[in-house]
Amino acid sequence: MKSIHKNKAKELLKISLLAFVLTTTATSCSKDFLNLRPELSIPEDNMFDTPERILTHVNGLYASAKDGRLMAGRYYIYNDIRAEEFVNRTTNGVTGLAVYNHTNDAATTQVNNFWIQAYMTINRINKFLEDFDKYPGVVSTELEANYRGEAKFVRAWMYYALVHMFATPYAQDNGASPGLPLRLKAETNTENNSFPRSTVSEVYAQILTDLDEAETSLPADYSNANLRTTRAHKNTAIALKTRVYLAMGNFAKVIEEANKIVSPSAPFSAPTGVPHALQANIQSVFITPYTTTENILSMPFADTNAPGTQNQIGYYYNTGNGNVEYYLNTSTGSDVITGIYTDPQWHEGDSRKTLLTADYTTGGSTVRILTKWAGVSPFIDWVPVIRYAEVLLNLAEAEAEAGDQTRALALANAVHTRSDANNPLTSSSKTDLIEKILKERRIELLGEGFRAPDIMRRSETILSYGAGGEISPSSSSYIFPIPVGEQQTNPGL
Repeated sequence: MKSIHKNKAKELLKISLLAFVLTTTATSCSKDFLNLRPELSIPEDNMFDTPERILTHVNGLYASAKDGRLMAGRYYIYNDIRAEEFVNRTTNGVTGLAVYNHTNDAATTQVNNFWIQAYMTINRINKFLEDFDKYPGVVSTELEANYRGEAKFVRAWMYYALVHMFATPYAQDNGASPGLPLRLKAETNTENNSFPRSTVSEVYAQILTDLDEAETSLPADYSNANLRTTRAHKNTAIALKTRVYLAMGNFAKVIEEANKIVSPSAPFSAPTGVPHALQANIQSVFITPYTTTENILSMPFADTNAPGTQNQIGYYYNTGNGNVEYYLNTSTGSDVITGIYTDPQWHEGDSRKTLLTADYTTGGSTVRILTKWAGVSPFIDWVPVIRYAEVLLNLAEAEAEAGDQTRALALANAVHTRSDANNPLTSSSKTDLIEKILKERRIELLGEGFRAPDIMRRSETILSYGAGGEISPSSSSYIFPIPVGEQQTNPGL
C-alpha cells in the first residue's frame, strides 16, 4: 500500500510545487531564468528551505484532503446515500450505486480510492511534521506552531473519517474492536507494509491528542474571512472535537468543548476567536463567497481545481448540467421506507424546504431534489466541512442526554426557528426532546454527510432505501470492509 501512497504523494507534491513555481516565476523578466534548473527538480533536501515552500506544503495538505475521491464530495455522498434520505435515479455504478445498495465489498474501486487517498494524505502529513524537525528555524516559532497545528488537525480529520466508516462504532463496545492501522510516521518505502490495526479506542485517542495539540498551537483567527474559512484555527479544532466526542457518546466532553465556542444562552455565538454565529438566512451559507461566520471550515474550489467528474456534490444532487444521480425520498405511508422530507417536523413553510429543495421533472415524472449546491458544471460550490449549526446541535444533543434540557431545547430552536420561525420545537420528555434534536440534524445537515454516522454512533439500525430494508449493527454491510488493496499489501492486519 505504501509504495502506492509514495508514488501518489510524489505526484501531488509535484502539482503543488508547480503551482508555487508558476506563482513565483510568472513575473520574472530575467532571461537567466530560462537557463536555470527547473524548480520541479529541486532536491528533496531543498524542498523545506524557504518559508514559501513550507507554505506550499501546508496548502498541499488541504489539497490532498479535498481530492475528488475524498473530501470534495465522495465522503459526504457515501454517508448520506447509505440510509433512507435519497433515492437513486440513474443506476450508475460509478456514482456510489454499490454503497447505496449496501453491496459494496473489499474490491469496490471507489471505496478503495477513498481509503488510499486518506492514507496518502496522512502520510504527507507525517512527512511534513518530520521535515520540520530536520529543518528548524526556516519560519518563526509561532508560524511553525501554526503549521504543525494545521497538519495535526487534518490528520485527525482523516482518521475520524476513516474510523467511523471502516470500523465498529465506538458505542458498541467502548472502542474495543479492531480499528485502523494507526500510521504516525512517514513511510517512504515498503519496509513497514505489515502494520497491525489499533483498536477503535486507540484511534479515537490519537484523534483527540492531535486535536488538543492543534487547539493549543493554532491561531485564534486569521487576517481575512477566506483564510478563517479554509484553514484551521482554534475554534475549528474545538468544533471537530465536539463531533468526535459525540461519536464516542461522551456527552460531558461535548458540553465542555462546545462551551468554549458557544455562549451560555441565546443568541448563541462564539465568545472568543472567530465570532461564529448562525446566519439569518440559511441559503447564505451555501452561496458565494461561502465565508460567513457560520462556515467554520469549508473546502474551496475554483475553475482551476474543480472536484472532478462524478465527484462533485452538485453533480449528484442538482441540475446545473449535472445528472441528478440521487433525489429526495418523498415516500409516505407506514408500509414504505420514508425519509425526513415528509416528516411532520419539517413544515412546508420552512426555508430549508422552500429555498434548498426544488422540483425536477425527468422522464415525464417530477421528483424533489436537494439544491444546497446550486452551481453549474464544473460544480465548484465550496463544500462545508464544519458549520456552526452542527456545533449547536452537537451541544443540544449532549445537553439533552446528560445536561441542561432547557438549554438543549433553546439550542435546537436556535437552528430550527432560523428557518421555521412560526413553529418552534417543544418537548414533552427527555426522550421526545432527543428525538426532535436528532430529526433536526437530519433536516439541517441533509446532504452534508451526517446521516450514516449519526445512526451508527448510536449503534442503531440503518434503514436503507437502496437495500430495501434494515441493516442491523451485526450486518456485514454495516461498516465498510478494509479494502482489498490494503489486505493484499498489509499482512499485519
